Amino acid sequence: MSKPVILTYEGLKKLEEELEYLKTVKRAEVAEKIKQARAFGDLSENSEYDEAKNEQAFIEGRIATIEAMLKNAKVIDEEDIKLDQVSIGCTVKVYDESYNEEVEYTIVGSAEADPMNNKISDESPIGKALLGKKVGDVVTVEVPAGIIKLKILEIRK
Repeated sequence: MSKPVILTYEGLKKLEEELEYLKTVKRAEVAEKIKQARAFGDLSENSEYDEAKNEQAFIEGRIATIEAMLKNAKVIDEEDIKLDQVSIGCTVKVYDESYNEEVEYTIVGSAEADPMNNKISDESPIGKALLGKKVGDVVTVEVPAGIIKLKILEIRK
């Protein structure tokens, strides 16, 4: 049995939208590219055909991945998110003592992680360290850049 994929409702909706787009729009686009490339003749030296087939393989792989994720999805209900301690689905404001700045992280499952938008996985070093902690707690986390100290200032949905 596969490991459950933890998602928020927002993450579930994004995956469903991506799956629908890949199945309807991208599949049709790639099928048309393959059809046009075949019209050029000899397929053995046809780079357009090879490129279209590679794109098709990538799209089909992504579709299979998303379908597997959705099959094993465990959606976090907002009603279940408690604000007395850090859990998946909540947003945490912390004071980073190393960089002398406040940062907000939204803790999500690994499938939804987007570090550039401060959505961090519950399996990441910072995510793991924050889980279960309360406002006022200070956590020390080893990250690739070294060791950082984070003080939890606020927990919200």
